[in-house]
Amino acid sequence: MSAPDTEVPKPVHAPTPGAAARHGGLAAPLQFGYVAGPVIGALWCFTMAVVTCVAVSFATGRPLAPAFLPCLAMGAWLGFVWLPDGGRAPGPRIAWSAGLALVPAAAFLLLRPAIFGTEETGFWTGVVAWVLFGAASALPLARILQSLPFGSATRHEFEEAVIRFLTGFGYIFFTAIVFIPFYVMVMTSLKNQQQLLQNPLDFTIDLSEGWGLFRSYAELFTDFNFGSYLWVSFYVSVLTVFITLLFSVPGAYAVARLRFKGVKAFSRSILLIYMVPMIVLALPIYIIFSMVGLRNSIVGIVMIYPVTTIPVALYMLQGYFRGLPAEVEEAGLMDGLNRLQVIWKITLPLALPALASVSLYVFMIAWNEFLLAFMLLDDPSKFTLTRGVASLNSSEVPRQHLMAGSVIATVPIMALFLGLERFMTKGLTAGSVKG
Repeated sequence: MSAPDTEVPKPVHAPTPGAAARHGGLAAPLQFGYVAGPVIGALWCFTMAVVTCVAVSFATGRPLAPAFLPCLAMGAWLGFVWLPDGGRAPGPRIAWSAGLALVPAAAFLLLRPAIFGTEETGFWTGVVAWVLFGAASALPLARILQSLPFGSATRHEFEEAVIRFLTGFGYIFFTAIVFIPFYVMVMTSLKNQQQLLQNPLDFTIDLSEGWGLFRSYAELFTDFNFGSYLWVSFYVSVLTVFITLLFSVPGAYAVARLRFKGVKAFSRSILLIYMVPMIVLALPIYIIFSMVGLRNSIVGIVMIYPVTTIPVALYMLQGYFRGLPAEVEEAGLMDGLNRLQVIWKITLPLALPALASVSLYVFMIAWNEFLLAFMLLDDPSKFTLTRGVASLNSSEVPRQHLMAGSVIATVPIMALFLGLERFMTKGLTAGSVKG
């Protein structure tokens, strides 16, 4: 007898770990890996072309501009080239990349280069611009597309590439909208009237002038009484901080610790004043201050500024006081301290981070306030800094003096904020976790 035929089972091939990981387990791959890379590359390349043209033009004073379609064509090609190969043979990949390179080349020849200038631009300026443009386009794009495969892509891979692109774009966009106006302001303040008339869009400076670059700043203090404006703004801001804390500390403590009728309604209505625009209150404030003789006086400014800062200080401090352990204060009361002594000896030392952040925030509001100062002050000897800068916005005053005044108004408060930022951040977040 012959042995019965037995069927040998076929081996079951388990999916490789790399494939399982790349396709997200049970998630089906999406068939747009070929498209996502070129689209992201086109958008990134055009963004870098704009940034490069602005940066080089500002640094050299030579005009440069990006070309829309050639930038998109070059970016789409780079987006395809930098896609990871996904284990595929390099031969077809190189052939596809070389063939698609004809698209940006044709765009350059038939239209114009991705970055172009005029006869005033110069050869070496164009070379520098193209080097910066190539580096800023290719190197970050390789990082952005490193997780996007050449072919099918999972949702996770696609979203990761998009998030990296949006992150890089966000950094560049918000840096540009903050840095460019400040750069133009500083460069304009370092020029003389003749240079501004010759080329208002030239934001380069001649370092050979030495200390002569700062002539506009010196003239502000000698001819426009800017030292007085700085001093008035400083002590008005300090008095605003003092008065704000004097009223907001006991008010915030009462809302956070004491129990009285209407405490919840009062707590929720603290910020209602911000629902009414200040421009609506400007006319009534002007009429009342004129009737009682407080218009065009520092006393009136010091009285009205805390009205705008006390609500936000109350709101910030009450949240911090609620986060402090009540047991510590109760222990002080049991030791014989009254409520004011508890606030002074226990609560305020524990609340120093919050007090520092509130003080900085209130100081910045008072320093930068313009509407009330512009409306209530007419005497140049009593001008705050923002009111003094506004007085420079005249056809009789050279433009560089206005820009220099803006720099003087901006730099001190910027330095103060950057120096005390950690205290402000600590104070704002310390009361967010109870206990």
